[in-house]
Amino acid sequence: MSIQMMLLQLGKGMLVSVEIFALTLLFSLPLGLFVSFGRMSKNGIVRGLTKAYISLMRGTPLMLQLLIIYFGPSLLFKIRTGTEYRFVAVIIAFSINYAAYFAEIYRSGIESMPIGQYEAAKVLGYSKAQTFVKIILPQVIKRILPSVTNEIITLVKDTSLAFAIAQAEMFTIAKQIAAAQTTIMPLMIAGVFYYVFNFIVALVMERVEKALSYYR
Repeated sequence: MSIQMMLLQLGKGMLVSVEIFALTLLFSLPLGLFVSFGRMSKNGIVRGLTKAYISLMRGTPLMLQLLIIYFGPSLLFKIRTGTEYRFVAVIIAFSINYAAYFAEIYRSGIESMPIGQYEAAKVLGYSKAQTFVKIILPQVIKRILPSVTNEIITLVKDTSLAFAIAQAEMFTIAKQIAAAQTTIMPLMIAGVFYYVFNFIVALVMERVEKALSYYR
């Protein structure tokens, strides 16, 4: 196989990896904020359930969660799932897993805010919702951005775990080519792709952090 053909196939796999990355962030970031509210809830049942969810997601391997979500419907409920369900299962597993990590990051940021800001906002006539959206959340985003960046970079590499259910993303294709051609070159190229992807992500997040520096 020529280098051009190899790069073309790996490029197609990279597009799938980017789709997994983008959709996971799209769903896990807002879900994580929602879960963080449950984690800080004054209702003991809600707080306990969200705490158990976070513990389960962070305490078990993402690959195991992926396998359960993919094979679970057919094994437990006898529901037939086609090959198109692979991609859906990947997005579900990645989203609920990363939402748990983002939830704790959100919680640490929200709980670090001085209580005086809430009291000052109340004196100025802000409702709880207005206080959170207009005053607290912008500062929280700035504070948690480095931690969120670390998780996002980890997500780039974790997209390779989709191979567990034969979802043809870049790492899966690289392994297939390497096995067929008995060469390590595809894996080396895949490593370069991951590095470049992470470099771009880190650069973008650094720009975002600088843009929010006025919240200091």
